[in-house]
Amino acid sequence: MKSPYDSLPQEAYWRTGVVGKTAQTIQGLYRKKFPITRATRIATAGSCFAQHIGRHLRAANFSVIDTEPAPPGLATEIAAKFGYGMYSARYSNIYTARQLLQIAQEASGTFSPADAAWRRDGRYFDALRPAVEPNGLSTADSVREHRAHHLRQVLSVIRSAELFVFTLGLTEAWTHAPSGTVYPTAPGTIAGNYDPAVHRFHNFTFQEIYSDLSAFFELAKAQNPDMRFLLTVSPVPLTATASGEHVLSATTYSKSVLRAVAGQLHHERQDVDYFPSYEIITGSLSRAEYFESNLRSVRPEGVEVVMRTFFSEHGISSDLPNGPSDSKESSDTSKEKSREDVICEDILLDAFAR
Repeated sequence: MKSPYDSLPQEAYWRTGVVGKTAQTIQGLYRKKFPITRATRIATAGSCFAQHIGRHLRAANFSVIDTEPAPPGLATEIAAKFGYGMYSARYSNIYTARQLLQIAQEASGTFSPADAAWRRDGRYFDALRPAVEPNGLSTADSVREHRAHHLRQVLSVIRSAELFVFTLGLTEAWTHAPSGTVYPTAPGTIAGNYDPAVHRFHNFTFQEIYSDLSAFFELAKAQNPDMRFLLTVSPVPLTATASGEHVLSATTYSKSVLRAVAGQLHHERQDVDYFPSYEIITGSLSRAEYFESNLRSVRPEGVEVVMRTFFSEHGISSDLPNGPSDSKESSDTSKEKSREDVICEDILLDAFAR
């Protein structure tokens, strides 16, 4: 008798593909769909974990786009607090696919957000990226002027990138119900005031996220027909959930839906690849060793394994110039930097825990 399983490769079986392996030694977990080189013009966006990806790509001398660099002479630590150097434009974290679609639509002139200037202590904040000006601006008009400049840079990113790397982070979001405007964080967390008659919680479904990403791909390719996309899923659990479920169940739902959408698009489209950073960090073979003691923050060692896997598949040595060094002093500095300078709005929700 013959079986269709007779001639499958070793990685098709758990016993030979996973048992006895580590995240560093597992084979066949990532196979590139198309080549990515240091000359490829790369745009990055997404949830907090995407900051790690962008930082390592830059350290490895990849051509990461930055259309809104920090002003000359501004210290790196200060620049990061103002949203510079995090991504290819100063949009801060983009947690949901709807948020990504809306900023692309806004940049192309087909969407206008509502309730876009929030207040706190007499200062005004961009509701779509409230963390980029920690002290706020003096007027709502200033917020609109800053945003108009930012949107021009977003459009420049879309038009110039050969590869758009997007890290899917959340399914949960807070919206302006009358208009459908999606915010990166709940009103009242950084700025603004929560109004239950206007602001609504929404937990995006598979179909909604699939449709939003598909619409973003088509919008981007209308501006830049040769653009390709690399999707990843953040391994970072939710800080808090407004779904009514336990945060562990809510996290499982969110990540499962995001991973399913990424997989569906990867299988359907030749211009979409998927990189398994989520599996490397959260899979059985990691034995949770890549999480800090809070079981949420990803340890620098985990990020380095993720990026080595990516670089290796694209023929880039993990012994990189300007990258992490093997020396203890340099390694310790790199790890401490990795822990400190990832900026996440959603971590502020932890302050509400009782």
